[in-house]
Amino acid sequence: MLAISDPAAARTAQGDAANAALVDVRNVTLQYKTSSLLVTATDDVSFTVDQSDRFVLLGPSGCGKSTLLKAIGGYMKPTVGSIAVNGRPVSRPGADRMMVFQEFDQLLPWKTVLHNVMFPLLATRRLPRKEAEERARHYIDKVKLTRAVDSYPHTLSGGMKQRVAIARGMAMQPDVLLMDEPFAALDALTRRQMQDELLQLWDETRFTVIFVTHSIAEAIKISNRILLLSPHPGRVKAEVRNVDSIKADHAEAGALEKRIHDLLFSETIEEPGHVQR
Repeated sequence: MLAISDPAAARTAQGDAANAALVDVRNVTLQYKTSSLLVTATDDVSFTVDQSDRFVLLGPSGCGKSTLLKAIGGYMKPTVGSIAVNGRPVSRPGADRMMVFQEFDQLLPWKTVLHNVMFPLLATRRLPRKEAEERARHYIDKVKLTRAVDSYPHTLSGGMKQRVAIARGMAMQPDVLLMDEPFAALDALTRRQMQDELLQLWDETRFTVIFVTHSIAEAIKISNRILLLSPHPGRVKAEVRNVDSIKADHAEAGALEKRIHDLLFSETIEEPGHVQR
């Protein structure tokens, strides 16, 4: 059964589940300064992410979803509120949270595919070189790049570069993989292929991922849970749960896409409670 809940209900559910949650984002307001003003990116955002969730942050451009992901990664501190991963407060970047960015040029150009994936394992002294190479080759195989293991980034397509970035993140075996619109710059066919491959990889390893997108269709395909954020500043509009239950039915998926669109761009949120489909 699919359920859409309003922010008050989501906060209540979060309070009940926070102790067991892998990621606990609580009442987070994020602000940053430009040369002329103070920008509020998110306002009083709360949610939890459980082990093996495919949790999507969805909202229009400028709603603060990427800023929120960076805060979970430890790249900026909340102005108000707190973020914890596995019960540990997030205060700086760490190997328990690996980030995959949108940009293709996130690899070290002077290193091969193999050495790009090995690099964080060696830099953090997570594994000795031999074991790091074994693990790197394992995840390179998982993302179907075995033949490109000795290639350099400039010889790879955009989709292949993103596969390397995913393999690099997965090889660290983090508590949570953070993905900031990783397929947005790909052509439509490659984007669909990468979505399918990400889901196949999840089926094999059941890793936890927080995925940022502004595409409703991509959010439905990737997720089992979706948090809807309002336009700037980002506030929790609603949460959609049990998304897996409707994916196989194209009519149901289409109806959900329309419902999410209406929720995102409506002026008001629903009355407290759950909407069941």
